[in-house]
Amino acid sequence: MKKIKNKRKVVLITGTSSGIGRATASYLSERGFKVYGTVRDPKDSYNFGTIKMDVTDDISVKNGIKEIIDKEGRIDVLINNAGIGIAGAIEDTSIDEIHRQFDTNFFGLIRVCQNVLPIMREQGCGLIINIASMAGQIGLPYQGIYSASKFAIEGLSEALRLEVKQFGIDVVLIEPGDIATSFTKNRALIKRHKNKTSYSEGFAKTLEVIEKDESSGLPPEKIAKKIFKIITSRHRRFRYTPGALEQQIVFFLKKLLPYSVFSLILTSHYKIPTRKK
Repeated sequence: MKKIKNKRKVVLITGTSSGIGRATASYLSERGFKVYGTVRDPKDSYNFGTIKMDVTDDISVKNGIKEIIDKEGRIDVLINNAGIGIAGAIEDTSIDEIHRQFDTNFFGLIRVCQNVLPIMREQGCGLIINIASMAGQIGLPYQGIYSASKFAIEGLSEALRLEVKQFGIDVVLIEPGDIATSFTKNRALIKRHKNKTSYSEGFAKTLEVIEKDESSGLPPEKIAKKIFKIITSRHRRFRYTPGALEQQIVFFLKKLLPYSVFSLILTSHYKIPTRKK
């Protein structure tokens, strides 16, 4: 491995074009970290280093990480943030759309981890922060495929943490609640939503609630500050759930209540149609 050129922590963050990724890259860079943020089309100006990378492409991931190692000789922190959202009824979602959702959110995370882990093992240290979601703890209506991709990150992170601890590598999971970012406007709707289906009415009502919740969510800078504290902390937890108080209560209620009762709360909040008698 190439000799270390500086003592500043080198941080790789995926998905830094906007939202949590961009806010975190900017925040860490301003505090002295050597930050490399991945973007698929590096046309904007940033106050941190950028690497052209598409997490759905094996060669792109390998080349992007090699570029960092050629410059810095190490990667101290990996923040897996890249992700997309696809919304629609599960029955109406095509297999191709499901593949697309998982290829970015789940397989993309694995591609990056598998390329960074050998570097961290050789260093004898490292920190991996995986950005999941409240949707990775609660199956959200009409975001079932998105939720599934985040649930998958939960299980993967739990197992990965156990496997890599022996090499001095730590794994942390962050499950943000609603965050006010461009994720809302960038969310893809399944192709079949343009045609009237049995779920169309319910989907429209629920999507309105989802978008309203997100628009009033925390600013992404709040998550950036939390990530800074995690990186600089000597004693880290495995799981963090930053979010508004009411969403913290939802996590608590899911653990406390029978699911039959908890599901009634979700049905009411998301205005899901109930069976007519």
